[in-house]
Amino acid sequence: MIKKVIMPKLGETMEEGIISKWLKKEGDKVEKGEPIFEVTTDKANFEVESTASGYLRKIICPAEPDKNIPVLQTVALMSDSMDEGIPEEEVEKS
Repeated sequence: MIKKVIMPKLGETMEEGIISKWLKKEGDKVEKGEPIFEVTTDKANFEVESTASGYLRKIICPAEPDKNIPVLQTVALMSDSMDEGIPEEEVEKS
């Protein structure tokens, strides 16, 4: 099953954030609760934890110091196994 990794809302007023660093790379196994990327906001830096276990299959939004990503936008895709195909439309609509 394909799962979306989204830019979380980390504060009441947060509308966007910058992915400053991916802590996992495509193909890595990820456990629920494990930090997978770092977000920089205008107020602080945060480690974002995975909400599910699986494999990080596709990073859609790479770490870019000047790229603001809206809250709730899909930033990556995960799957239960490495054998699962990722539909192209999932990558395109993200």
